[in-house]
Order: sequence, then C-alpha cells, then structure tokens
Amino acid sequence: MASKEANRTPPRARRELGGRAPPRDKYSVLLPTYNERENLPLIVWLLVKSFSESGINYEIIIIDDGSPDGTRDVAEQLEKIYGSDKILLRPREKKLGLGTAYIHGMKHATGNYIIIMDADLSHHPKFIPEFIRKQKEGNFDIVSGTRYKGNGGVYGWDFKRKLISRGANFITQILLRPGASDLTGSFRLYRKEVLQKLIEKCVSKGYVFQMEMIVRARQLNYTIGEVPITFVDRVYGESKLGGNEIVSFLKGLLTLFATT
Repeated sequence: MASKEANRTPPRARRELGGRAPPRDKYSVLLPTYNERENLPLIVWLLVKSFSESGINYEIIIIDDGSPDGTRDVAEQLEKIYGSDKILLRPREKKLGLGTAYIHGMKHATGNYIIIMDADLSHHPKFIPEFIRKQKEGNFDIVSGTRYKGNGGVYGWDFKRKLISRGANFITQILLRPGASDLTGSFRLYRKEVLQKLIEKCVSKGYVFQMEMIVRARQLNYTIGEVPITFVDRVYGESKLGGNEIVSFLKGLLTLFATT
C-alpha cells in the first residue's frame, strides 16, 4: 500500500522530497544590432531594470554586425558597467542576416529560454515578465508579442507603414492560415531547443524570416501563446524597411504558400 501511495507522488514532488531543487530557468536575450549606438544603452538599461525587479535570471547577448556608428564601442562599455556575466558582446565583422545572428547568439547562450527583440526601443522590456507568465501558464513552446490582438497596438507609424504591416499580415493569414495574429513581429520567447530546430528548417531572410518561423512552428506542432504588446516606432536612427524588403517579403510569402 505504501509503495502505491509513493508511486502516486508527482515526479517533481519526489525530486524535491529527495532534496534536489528543480533547476532555475534562465532567459537569454539576443539583441542583433546595426547602427544602434543611441538606442543600445537605453534598451539594455530597461532590460536590466525589468529583470532585476522581477527576480528573473538573465543574460543579454549583443550581436553587432560591424556597425560603422560605434555601436560595438558602446556595447563594450555596457559590458564593463553591468558585468560580463550579464552583458555578453559577441560581434561579427559584417551584416550576415538575422537568422545567422540568432544562430551566432545561441552558441553563446546559457539560458534554457531565448528572447528575441529589436534593439531600437520598439519593443519595451516591460512585457517580458508577461511573456514568461504566459509561457508557464500554458507550457507553450513559443510566446509571441502581438500588435493585432487585445489591447496591442502600434504608435508612431504613418499610414503607409501601418498599411504595409496590416496588409502583410492579412495576406499571410489568408494564404498560410498560421494560427497566430502577428506574423511579422520580432518580439518573442522560445524554448531554446525549439528555436534551434526552427532556424534549421527556415530558409527565408529579411522580414520573411519571422513569418516563416511561425509557419514552420505550426508544421512541427509547436504550441504558440500570444501576449498583446504596444509597438513604438524607433526614436533614434532610421528604419531598415525599404522597397527591396517589401519585394522580398512578397516573394518569400509566395514561396511559403507553394511549399507549405
């Protein structure tokens, strides 16, 4: 009888009774940068503040792609200020693409969860604790910030930019039916092994890359949770979205439609 009762004890509880505390989750933030000299100190300060106040175990990995504006020099100073255990500068010589930046960053990540976000202050770190709560509540493989659900929104964009983003998401929803409301956003939390698997599967570059990540996630039966976020247009620097990126997006969308 006693052995039967013991067998009913959840595995986690048995580990704790045995004196082994479950490992603490760690969150690695990947920050790809290119010409973000003005924004980088602010986003890092906001990240450190949010993590420290929430008691979250973290590290911030900066992947600078040879920025000519001195972003790397700023990152080196931040590494000295906050400590090399919290800020890790892992630069590259030139721009090699977002997907390879994530691969490069993950090689140095020690966390079991990966957070990807923009370094231009478009994504506020205050939403990260909500991402983490959402992930734990639903045991999701991915949690994606959405501008198009609940109280999410976009601030600072002109009508043209909003139309492009809305149109891209609308067309994608019709053609691919991905089951997520914001396909082109880049503020997400992943289980590390899930992100690694998805990057292996993805072939797109540029702005199509984020969309393909969600489409492939659905193909592989990964679970996706969503958290409404407010997206604010960059204060310093220039947007990297241009005509070439829009054409590439449309080509990539058609490729995904034909192959998924």
